[in-house]
Amino acid sequence: MTTLVKTRIRRDDEVVVVAGRDKGARGKVIRVMPQDSSVLVTKVNMIKRHTRQSQASAGGIIEKEAPMAISNVQYYCSKCKSGVRLGAKLLEDGRKVRTCRKCGEVLDN
Repeated sequence: MTTLVKTRIRRDDEVVVVAGRDKGARGKVIRVMPQDSSVLVTKVNMIKRHTRQSQASAGGIIEKEAPMAISNVQYYCSKCKSGVRLGAKLLEDGRKVRTCRKCGEVLDN
């Protein structure tokens, strides 16, 4: 039985890798998989997949992104120019938004 991990990282967020083979790499989140507590990031954690030829595809060696642990990525704050932790804040109009823990900037529009 898997447990869902609550995360503040969302699809299309800019993240920086803080641990592992691709440490320091930046990319955009393609997909968040909370059931596995992992994320897919563009051009990060690339693997080679050997595929058989079929009517739909030519086959060969395909490079694609592999899932990586969500604990190995941090949100990239464009104001701080580094990976940051995220906090939550309740605005006057009742909306709950994500904020940067370093500079306090509101990240959601």
